[in-house]
Amino acid sequence: MPSYRYTRAPLDAWSLPVSASSLTHFPRQAPVASSAPLLTAFSRSADPQAVASELATALGHDDLAFVLFFCSAEYPLDQLGEAMQQAFVGVPMAGCTTAGEITPQGYGRGCVVAIGLDRRHFAVSLSLVEDLDGFDLIRAQQLVDDLLDECRGHAMAPVGENSFALTLLDGLSSSEEQVLATLDAALGRIPSFGGSAGDDNRLAHTHVYSNGRFRSSAAVVVMINTALPFEVFTTHHLRPQSAKLVVTRADREGRRVLELNAAPAAEEYARLVGLEVAELDASVFARYPLAVRIGDAHYVRSIQRVNADGSLSFYCAVENGIVLTAMQPAPILEDLEAVLGRLHDTLGEPVLVIGCDCFLRRLELEALGAVDAASRLLARSRVVGFNTYGEQHHGMHVNQTFTGVAIGSRPRTG
Repeated sequence: MPSYRYTRAPLDAWSLPVSASSLTHFPRQAPVASSAPLLTAFSRSADPQAVASELATALGHDDLAFVLFFCSAEYPLDQLGEAMQQAFVGVPMAGCTTAGEITPQGYGRGCVVAIGLDRRHFAVSLSLVEDLDGFDLIRAQQLVDDLLDECRGHAMAPVGENSFALTLLDGLSSSEEQVLATLDAALGRIPSFGGSAGDDNRLAHTHVYSNGRFRSSAAVVVMINTALPFEVFTTHHLRPQSAKLVVTRADREGRRVLELNAAPAAEEYARLVGLEVAELDASVFARYPLAVRIGDAHYVRSIQRVNADGSLSFYCAVENGIVLTAMQPAPILEDLEAVLGRLHDTLGEPVLVIGCDCFLRRLELEALGAVDAASRLLARSRVVGFNTYGEQHHGMHVNQTFTGVAIGSRPRTG
């Protein structure tokens, strides 16, 4: 179940600056107070230099400790990476490409959204993992130890109880399960979340950003320590049904299922949902997901595509013998509003919610004509983030969830 913990933020204590290129329909906001623990901004400009300049103007100040950003894969990434490096000289940065952005005004496309953390409220360290296949427990433990040691030098609070990890992974690497499980073992009780990079639904090339450039087949791990209250959470709107499909033949390395219930996988799935194989596409996969049951919880294994040989490619790991449960979506907006409503009713307004929202959820909202309503809800709830090719929560790689961290405004006491 999702869980949350943070305190009420005074409504006049902070604001979200809007970059110059995003002012077409919204009035310019007043300058942000220097005491704000974090700032957000976004740019719709198509020019990388203009993007970086606008973000630097909105986020830059003497106590800027770290910048996290999410960008459309439509940008010339080499140029954007260089422009960001020049605009934020000496400031550590991490980011990734997306399957859509969540801006301070709600869902966006073809833009860049960024978050700036203040060193007076956050200690941040980050590490790049380039050899995903070789990321074993020894390497993971050394990485975590190094990140925590770096945070301790500027810690706002004891690192063991007041830190969380953010992971950004190449969304087409097929290494998420192994990397996340290994990292989670090394993190111990430190909570973690994150998302897999996207490429605007092209399923061709996804990238993470670190040390001035974008990279494929890599991951970025960010450790964040703060005295502000926070809670890592996850939720989804999918409910289990009675129908089951057994994976009877799979290509584990390729995340492909060749047979379900001893029949060609695409044919058997199409039979389950009452369609022809030729009708199967991303919108169908979003409406009729499958999940693996572990204990009392169901973890979605979303289908990526139908292959020419009749097999199904998945976004998450699959293997022979697993039982896939048919899932039925509940009303997605009602579920999202209930989750964010519980946040408000129980804990008050957050300073920010960093959200990793599966792109299949967005496809569902688009099919329902509910994107504008969802955008208004996300904006009211101060959610900023991106649409992913998979979400990460406490070492698990999952699909079709809304996963993230909520950050409060008042330091913990006691």
